[in-house]
Amino acid sequence: MKIFPAIDIKDGNCVRLVKGDYATAHKVAEDPLVTARSFEEAGAEWIHMVDLDGAKDAALVNKEIFVRVANETGLKVEVGGGIRTMEAVEEYLSHGISRVILGSAAVKNPAFAKEAVAKYGDRIAIGIDARGGMVAAEGWLDTSDVYFVDLAKEMEKIGVKTIIFTDISRDGTLSGPNLDQLREINSAVSCDIIASGGVSGLADIVTLRDEGLYGAIAGKAIYTGDLNVREAIAEGEKLRDLSRYFAKSELIPAIVQEASTGEVLMLAYMNEESLRLTLETGRTWFWSRSRGELWNKGETSGHYQRIVSVSGDCDDDTLLIRVEQTGAACHTGHHSCFFQPIGFKPFRG
Repeated sequence: MKIFPAIDIKDGNCVRLVKGDYATAHKVAEDPLVTARSFEEAGAEWIHMVDLDGAKDAALVNKEIFVRVANETGLKVEVGGGIRTMEAVEEYLSHGISRVILGSAAVKNPAFAKEAVAKYGDRIAIGIDARGGMVAAEGWLDTSDVYFVDLAKEMEKIGVKTIIFTDISRDGTLSGPNLDQLREINSAVSCDIIASGGVSGLADIVTLRDEGLYGAIAGKAIYTGDLNVREAIAEGEKLRDLSRYFAKSELIPAIVQEASTGEVLMLAYMNEESLRLTLETGRTWFWSRSRGELWNKGETSGHYQRIVSVSGDCDDDTLLIRVEQTGAACHTGHHSCFFQPIGFKPFRG
């Protein structure tokens, strides 16, 4: 999991807000470039930067600061705040910014978001900021009637690869991420999800990593000293702990379900290695009990299964794998392996 140290800029200063309230802005560092260099020295690859003035005024107010960080450090810079036009996107991307984040524009002008994604691909990320589950815009000053997962699905349809999700009620509070909402959005779309808001320390980094999130943004916890950037990066790079699913047996059953219809396609078995491969590649891998080896579903037939979500049951000893199935799931050519009815007359009492 990637760690994104955050620098928010207001009036040219490094600040943090509480729950997106501009009135709570307080300075947390003296110089944005010096701060960014300290993150780079700690091993950061990316830095997450936000133009708070720009978000409110729909303009690139603090552009020079972001461009300077991009050009005078080795960091990849992603920037959000006030980006409402293709000209603004191009202005940033042509001056060294690695990725721009569209927030309000994704809600109010989806055609613009679609055009930007079509032209620049993964250099465009979508920021989905929610208050009570509903998407907020205009520097979080307005709340829409759009549910955050619905927007994520619409963005996935237009080709978005990266979504930054923020629960505004957690932002700047050190109260921990909203795991329920993060799980909901992470299982609903195939996009890489970057968690933002509420990270309080290393334990939250471990939790987000083990939830299978692509990345985590940390701001206030770094500035208060509750989170060490170097330690967070090291923890994020570790493999997630899957051992609890194999505490009872080296093999556990995996039920494979068509995500779009709910149809059960097949039952197979996984060991820890095949589960890890499944999570890392986004396609199903299983353990063949008869051959004693790993196998990748679709490797010979081309009938791959693209992962939509992976869930464990209440006892941590069975998996439910929701997929998009290419072709037939069964080796017989049937879409599902469960095609042979057993005669049964329902009891009517």
